[in-house]
Amino acid sequence: MKPTPISQPDLLPLLAFGAHPDDIEFGCGGVIAKEVTSGRSALMVVCSLGEAASHGTPEKRKLEAEKAAGILGAAIEFIELDGDAHLEFRVDHAIKLAGIIRRAKPGIVLSPSTVENQHPDHAALGKIVLAAARLARYGGLKELATLQKHEIDQLFFYAMTPDSEPPDINPIFVDVSGEEIMAKWKASMEAHASQLADRNHAELQLTRSRTNGLCAGIGHAIALFPSSPLVVDSLKDLKRSVRRF
Repeated sequence: MKPTPISQPDLLPLLAFGAHPDDIEFGCGGVIAKEVTSGRSALMVVCSLGEAASHGTPEKRKLEAEKAAGILGAAIEFIELDGDAHLEFRVDHAIKLAGIIRRAKPGIVLSPSTVENQHPDHAALGKIVLAAARLARYGGLKELATLQKHEIDQLFFYAMTPDSEPPDINPIFVDVSGEEIMAKWKASMEAHASQLADRNHAELQLTRSRTNGLCAGIGHAIALFPSSPLVVDSLKDLKRSVRRF
């Protein structure tokens, strides 16, 4: 269940942002498990304690998130922005997250999508992270003068629900089919027991990943939506697409 990941120092870290303590696990936990098992370090940054939720206290939800991060093999931090159900796009928030990006120096950043048809905190955070990733590379930003500027390789959006999938972006599918990866992902979601009280959110995500996998001819896949077009050095770097011509 928890083999020692193979260290890959040449892989820049993965940094994932979530508005609430369970967002990252439900939205892209399988991707984190896959990357950590492959040797990439991962940091999860949670931007509230879910204090407005119908189930679970902030203290309990923090403990659940810490347990889930341990299962995935990721580090976790909690920061305060506007509070659960009060998150708004503000430049000072973007600068704060840009500082985290500069400190963590990730190659890849994961964030909730910016689609409005979902919990408003998710869409707001997606817009804040998008701005933060850009601000992190501006060397003249005085608020971050003590931190070296950093340019990430790619920002991917994850979708918490089918309704929050960006309709105008073709996703990439990350194969999370392996038994070990699936077990970690499922366990990380189930660690948020307070959020499974009235609805089986874990089963919803597993079903979505199974549908994606069937489309791709594999077991399970998580869709990530690039914020910008991907660049490859050569067509030989491309694998296959979902469509079998």
